[in-house]
Amino acid sequence: MESALIVSSSEKGTAFFADILTAAQVNKITVLKTCSEARRALLDRDFDLVIVNAMLKDESGESFSRQVAGDGLAQVILVVKNQYFDEVSAICENDGVLTISKPVNKTVLWSALTLAKSAQSRLKRVQAENVQLKQKIEDIKIIDRAKYMLISYLDMNEQDAHRYIEKQAMDMRTSRRAIAERILKTYES
Repeated sequence: MESALIVSSSEKGTAFFADILTAAQVNKITVLKTCSEARRALLDRDFDLVIVNAMLKDESGESFSRQVAGDGLAQVILVVKNQYFDEVSAICENDGVLTISKPVNKTVLWSALTLAKSAQSRLKRVQAENVQLKQKIEDIKIIDRAKYMLISYLDMNEQDAHRYIEKQAMDMRTSRRAIAERILKTYES
């Protein structure tokens, strides 16, 4: 993890979390005191980790934590008073928020950071796969449109259009999508 946002109205809590994050080699740490400030900051940039030290001046932090966890790739750790832990944890767990109770010790926070790093790595891999799959779907759509053009304008059948695109891609040492785009440019103009 490279960047973290600490949302805490407590100076003592902020210092504790910052020390642990520094030890975990988190390079960029931003500290804010309210959820409204944090929401504005999240509009401008992304964070790998968000630690919310509840209760805050403007809200409890639970709703904010759930929103952040649902909106992006940031891992969220919500720290709540022990008396509220069971209730808040039950509400937040389906949204992927890691909830820990106060008083927090270094071992528990370190474990939560380890879990958050692991979850973020997995989420990034899934996101990368998702991007690749979307790209493949887009390639297939473009290639299919190019085949349709070849079928329509050159009276080829689907197999011949497919073979034509593949052969052109091999002969020109380029992708099938690049050949399909050239075909579309020729016939859609």
